[in-house]
Amino acid sequence: MSIELKRIYASASSADGYRVLVDRLWPRGISKDEAQLDDWIKDVAPSDELRQWFHDNSSEWAEFRKRYLAELKDHREQLRPLAEKAEQKRVTLLYAATDNEHNNAVVLKEYLGRLGS
Repeated sequence: MSIELKRIYASASSADGYRVLVDRLWPRGISKDEAQLDDWIKDVAPSDELRQWFHDNSSEWAEFRKRYLAELKDHREQLRPLAEKAEQKRVTLLYAATDNEHNNAVVLKEYLGRLGS
């Protein structure tokens, strides 16, 4: 399975493969043309409640991860095609967060890896 993570603000590259924005909100300062997206799956992003909770409690990474994984279970069938696509070609999950290690794309990549197994 080939899933990469990248900030939406980094330049698009042909090496990105299938580019998917995984945030619920459109990132500030990026036009649709600049984003060069193949898909935007905002429905599988953390709920507004969880997103706001994590914004206020950013040191609670383990709890955010646990809660978001629980939310993702409700989107299992919606995410299965993306996991299958990652078996065939590179998929790059795009996110706006400044923290590259503690964001929803990190958790989503982990979840997709489980689906593909």
